[in-house]
Amino acid sequence: MSLLDLVLNSLQDDKAEDIIPIDLSGKSSMADHMVVASGRSSRQVAAISEKLLQRIKETTGIIAKLEGKGTGDWVLVDAGDIIVHVFRPEVREFYQIEKMWLPDEAEPADA
Repeated sequence: MSLLDLVLNSLQDDKAEDIIPIDLSGKSSMADHMVVASGRSSRQVAAISEKLLQRIKETTGIIAKLEGKGTGDWVLVDAGDIIVHVFRPEVREFYQIEKMWLPDEAEPADA
């Protein structure tokens, strides 16, 4: 199982919503992929991120970095080749981070 598959499965298992994987190959040197997802509340955002961190460490031995868990509005998980952003829906709508990285034709229809 690839790290991306592990991340996507973990997010789905923990009921993250609107999961969007973004291929960064050739666009950025910071990571190969970015994944953006939402949780319904600050508590769920923090729990999704914490569980993801634990699964990455248990499965791959990678010690990912976690930022933003204190407020639970926007948590960033840095697993090296993959950067994961987990937002509360209102915060995600405000920042619209995936629009910076998605090709125009890949944007959601309701955007």
